[in-house]
Amino acid sequence: MLELLTDPAAWAAFLTLTALELVLGIDNIIFIAILTDRLPQERRALARRIGLGLAMFMRIGLLLVLAWIIGLTRPLFTVLAQEISGRDLILLAGGLFLLWKSTMEIHQLMEGEEGKSSTTAPATFGGVIFQVIILDVVFSLDSIITAVGMVDEIEIMVAAVITSVALMMVFAGPVARFVSQHPTIKMLALSFLFMIGMVLIADGLGHHVPKGYIYFALVFSLTVEMLNLRLRKRRGLPVRLHERYVRNGA
Repeated sequence: MLELLTDPAAWAAFLTLTALELVLGIDNIIFIAILTDRLPQERRALARRIGLGLAMFMRIGLLLVLAWIIGLTRPLFTVLAQEISGRDLILLAGGLFLLWKSTMEIHQLMEGEEGKSSTTAPATFGGVIFQVIILDVVFSLDSIITAVGMVDEIEIMVAAVITSVALMMVFAGPVARFVSQHPTIKMLALSFLFMIGMVLIADGLGHHVPKGYIYFALVFSLTVEMLNLRLRKRRGLPVRLHERYVRNGA
């Protein structure tokens, strides 16, 4: 252990893996932010902490059963000349769940809480945590496979997972509040989750799509939307000043 602390290569591997874990955790943060947004204000922070805490323990637990993780890549059966493994089944199930959940959330966002066509039941704390657990399994599997492919020392993997989740906990609150306050950003986030669901299904069927393409699309769309928000804010400023002027009786 002490040798790792004084080994520059170990530190380089730790920092690289931590950065990758953070990138791979973006979809997890967005998903948790959208789910907890439907809870009462006073319970959202607790749900975010529990969700990310579960993600950390799940990833560490999976690291401790690396033999099982490696075994998941072995084919279980073949469908239409396509070999299906345990990992593929998990990715397919997670992708279908993301498609279903993002579609339902987009429906709720467009119809509104009072829309007659909206049939979404009010979110419960336990229900939100249960959905977080389901997706944590999928996201953790993706994260751990990346870690195993990069680093040999399990101590570095565990340290990188703990550090990345701790940083995600710091950023989860601001991200969740920003998404909650801007419906257009929330729609982009849901579209991003929909794309992630499609990528998981494609990956489960043997068609790997580099996530870099998805992240580039997200960053580009967010940049355009941030410019739109800034433009609307600047256009709305004279209106707000006029309304304040009228209220003051001038």
